[in-house]
This record gives sequence, structure tokens and C-alpha cells, in this order.
Amino acid sequence: MPGLSAGQIRRLESLRAPSEGRAHLADYNLEAFGAESLLRARLSNGLTVLVLHDSSAPIAAVHCWFKVGSRQEKPGKTGICHLFEHLMFGETKNLRPGAFDRKLEDAGAETNAATWCDWTFYHETVPSDRVRLALSLEAERMANLVLREEQVASEKEVVANERRQRVEDDLDGWASEKLWDLAFKEHAYRIPTIGSMEDILAFTPADCEAFYTTYYAPNACTIVLVGDVDPAKGVALVLESHGALKASVLPAEDVMPEPPQTSPRYLEARKPTATERLQMAFHGPAFSDGDHATVSLLMEVLSGGRASRLHQDLVRKRELVTDIGASCGAFRDPSLIEFSASARPGISAQSVAAAIDEALGILRTELVTEAELDRAVARLELGVAQSLETVNGKAELIGFHETVAACPDIPFRRLRQWQGTTPADLRRVARRYFRPEGKNLVILLPELAS
Repeated sequence: MPGLSAGQIRRLESLRAPSEGRAHLADYNLEAFGAESLLRARLSNGLTVLVLHDSSAPIAAVHCWFKVGSRQEKPGKTGICHLFEHLMFGETKNLRPGAFDRKLEDAGAETNAATWCDWTFYHETVPSDRVRLALSLEAERMANLVLREEQVASEKEVVANERRQRVEDDLDGWASEKLWDLAFKEHAYRIPTIGSMEDILAFTPADCEAFYTTYYAPNACTIVLVGDVDPAKGVALVLESHGALKASVLPAEDVMPEPPQTSPRYLEARKPTATERLQMAFHGPAFSDGDHATVSLLMEVLSGGRASRLHQDLVRKRELVTDIGASCGAFRDPSLIEFSASARPGISAQSVAAAIDEALGILRTELVTEAELDRAVARLELGVAQSLETVNGKAELIGFHETVAACPDIPFRRLRQWQGTTPADLRRVARRYFRPEGKNLVILLPELAS
């Protein structure tokens, strides 16, 4: 793993000097990111900076990850994290409406953002000589966002329309929201990231200002730079753009742990669907739990591609469903292992659920074959390799794993874990997590003819 040059060390050491009214470099070190060196730096205002040099093309990815998501929200104030994902592209004290996007477009950049339960992040891919521009724009909207009634009202309507499209008028979105509400009774993961319609429409500029000044602060943020940028220079550029930002007082997190589920839960609804559908879930491990990688591997055995067990059995052999999928949520706290399927005409969702139960029962008693295990490992290895093909993909991996698990190198550690997993390991996690009393099931039935 390559280290820092003498010149880079001198540059970093020069950034340690205190400066009145501005942050300075508090500490730095090198960490492994696979076979590469990842520079980690921390500014005195609490901002974390991660820089990975990649000179394969004259471009760079600039990511800003905030440790705030719907897990921080409370009943009556749901959806504010997602609302801010929209607000942050608006007017600031020094940028007129639309200027943020125009400046990046003029520089040949691409930009977007995303919000989920544990995080919110903003990202740009820019020519490497425009990193300073991207960082200055990120600092501007982190410190100087305009939150007057006009701006807030406009974005509230955009988010309300998004909720109508993605949840209220979308069968899978509606069922997913009900499934998480069914499975979680205490933990904040029961809160939909997009928020309730009532809460979205009720937000005031004062609500937004309070949220903004609390969570959009350097001590809640990690900036990731990946690309044709010298690591020491990258840290200097972040210090230049974000050094004047002040840390906030972050509230102590108050998330209730989810108690064990002791009996199955069920919801049935009639919707405008041509055939019956289902979504099923069991409580699964947190992303940092050692079991998560093993369960993810088991999900590949079950539903990873056309050679997987559920596709071969339910789609091809028995022709019960037109499609089926399964996944294990990648969250800071224990979340859900989910299954979804659309039944063929004339097939009941209950019979599909029974077939899935049967497949899970087999996993609890019998060992998967070595061929199945090898195929699943190969698919996951390919997924990691594909995510490393671009600077943006690398930056997203680093930012996600730092924010959720405080360890950017986790993808490579999981590769080693998958390669050492045995059929007995898969049976163990199947027995632990696929408990009948822990099942949550949402079924959608076609509406009755009038």
C-alpha cells in the first residue's frame, strides 16, 4: 500500500497551524481501501475528509455525506430529511435560484443527491480542475441556504407530488411502506423517508431553519474526494472551502431499539392490480453485524439471477410467479430481509407465500450445494468489482461505508468473508433469521368488480 511522499506530508503538516476564525487540520492518517491508500483527515470543526487518488482519467468525484436520515425524525415531523434533499439545490445568500446547477453544468459536471434512513448525500462528478468550484458550491449551500416561505412552499409541493407518484399511486411503494410499518413498532425505521403527506404539507420555514442549523454542519459531514486529485492538495482545498464553517451542537440520538417480534403480522388490502402480489419480511442484522455479509450471500443463493433457487422453483418449475426478488437491508441498525413477488393469473399470493416459506424451511434444515455457494460468491464479487469501475462508484462506496459503519474498507473485508463462508454458515443464519414467528406479510388483492 503506497504511502505519502515527503512533499505531501510537508503540505499536510502546514495545514495544522491554527488560524483565527477558521478550522485547521486536526489529524490525518492513511487507511487501506483494498490495495490502495485512503487519506483520512479531520478538521478542527469536526469535518471528516477522505481522499483517494485515481489518475485513470482527468476527473474527480466530490461527495458530501451527512449523518442524518429519517431515523432522526419524529412523528409529526416526518420527511424533512428528504425535503432538504430538494431545498439544497435552491437559492443561497450568494447564489440566485438555479445558479448552483448552472455553474456545475457550465463546468461540465454532473450532480445529484439521495436520502435514506441513515444518511443524506450530495455528489458531483467534475473535471479534476473544477474540484475547487464543486467544494465552494457545497460549502455555500451548507452555510447559506435561503429558507423563506416561497422556497419552502415550492419544494413541499414537489415532494408531495413525489409521494403521490411513488407511494400513493404506486402499488409496490404503498406495500413497502405498509410492510415497514408492520414490522417496526418502536424503531425509527418505521418512519417512511419520504414522510407522510400531512407532515410534508405542514412544514414551516422555522422547522426547516431549525433542522438546517442542527444537521447541516461540518461535524455531521464527511467529504469524499476520489479521482485525479493529489490527496494533500485535496485536504487543503476542503480546508479552504469549509474552514470557516462552525460546528453545531448535535443532539444525542434517541432511537428506540426494536423489541423481538413474537408472532407473525399480516395485512391484506384490495388495490387496482391485475394479479395478487405480496411483500414479506423478516428482521435481519445490522450492516456492521458479521451476519450481514452471510445473509447477503444467502440472498444471492435464493434470488440472485435466473439460476437462483426461488427463480428456478417459483418462476420456471411451478410457474407460480412472474417475478420474485429478495434482499437484506444495509442499515446502521437491524433492519429487514425482504421478499417480493407478483403471482401469475389465477395463483393466490397465499400460495406464493407458502412456497417461499417452504424454500426457507429447506434452508433451515439442509445445506446449500457448493456449486450454489460458488455461484453466489462470484456474483457478489462481480458486484463489488463493478462498483469500483468509476470514481463516482468508489466515492459512493467509501462514503456509504464510512457513514453507516465507520469503515470504508468494508467491501474488501466482506469479499474475504464471502470467500470463507461455508454451507453450514448459511444454514446457521437461515435458522437465526427466518423464524416463522418473525414473519411480516403484506398481500395485495385485485379490487372486487362493482
